[in-house]
Amino acid sequence: MSYVGPDFEPPQPRRRRGPLTVALAALVPGALLGWLVYETVGGSGSDDGGSGRATVRSSSPARSSAPSDDAKEPSTSPKPAATPSASAPAASGPLKGKVVVIDPGHNPGNFQHASEINRKVDIGTNSKECDTTGTSTNDGYTEAKFTLDVAHRMRTLLQEQGATVKLTQDGDRPFGPCVDERARIGNQAKADAVVSIHADGSGAGNRGFHVILPGSVHAGAADTRAIVGPSRDLGERVAGRFVAVTASAPSNYIGDGGGLVTRKDLGGLNLSTVPKVFIECGNMRDSKDAALLTSGAWRQKAARGISEGIVSFLRG
Repeated sequence: MSYVGPDFEPPQPRRRRGPLTVALAALVPGALLGWLVYETVGGSGSDDGGSGRATVRSSSPARSSAPSDDAKEPSTSPKPAATPSASAPAASGPLKGKVVVIDPGHNPGNFQHASEINRKVDIGTNSKECDTTGTSTNDGYTEAKFTLDVAHRMRTLLQEQGATVKLTQDGDRPFGPCVDERARIGNQAKADAVVSIHADGSGAGNRGFHVILPGSVHAGAADTRAIVGPSRDLGERVAGRFVAVTASAPSNYIGDGGGLVTRKDLGGLNLSTVPKVFIECGNMRDSKDAALLTSGAWRQKAARGISEGIVSFLRG
C-alpha cells in the first residue's frame, strides 16, 4: 500500500540489525513449524516454488479472476455494497468449519470516488480517511489489481483445504469498503484468521516484504489486547511460509530485518476483534520487486505462501 491516506502513515525506517541470513533465520522456526504441521497431515510435495514442503496442494492450477485491463468499469452507484463477497461452499478438508477472511487492499474503483474515500472514519485512536486508491508500478499495474488477483488465488487454495473463505470486496462495489468496515466484516464473520493483502509504494531500492502486526491498543472503539498474541502467531507463520515459498527477503527498509512490523495506527487492525495481519508483498516502485509482483507465476507463489501460513496457524 502507498503510505498516503488512511492506514498509510509510514513508520520511521530503521537500519537492519543484521545480515539477511539472520533475518531469514529468525523466520525459520515459523517455517519449520508449518512444515511439521503439514508433515503430520501428510501435506508434502514440491513444485517450482520455495521449499517443496508444506504446500497447499491443488488438483489443478489456480486461475486468476482479477479484472483485466479492459474490464468493465465498476458501477457508479454512490452507495457501496453492505455485505462482503460471498464464499462458495467449502469442501471437506482439514480446515472444515474454519472461516478465513481475505481483505484485498483498496478497490479498483476508488479513484473515481475521491469524496467518498476521503471521508473520515473512526479508528479508535483517532480518525482517518475511509480508504485510498493505493499505489502502482511505474508501468501502471495497480495495487488494487494485484491484491484482488492474489486474493482470488488464495481463496481457491484455502477452499480446497475445506475453509469457508470470504472477501471484504471482490471488485463488486463502486468503492471501499472503508477501513472500519473492513475490520467489521472480519468481526461479524467471526473469522478464525484475517489477512489483508497489500503491496508497498516506497522508493526505488527499497525491496522485500513485511508483515504488519497489531500493537496493543485500548482507546475509543479499539481494543486489540485479546488479539495481539494470536495475531503475532499468525504473522510469524505467514512470514515464514512466504519466505519459504517465494524466496523473497524481508524488507530492507522497514523493521529490523525480520519481516515483522508492529503498528498502532491502522484502523483495519485497531478495530479487529479477531486475529488479523497485513502483508506488504513487495515494493511496487522498485523495478526488481515490480517484476515479481507483475508475474502471474510469482503471484501464485505469494498466494500459496500466505495460504500455507494461514493453514499452519489454524491447525495449531
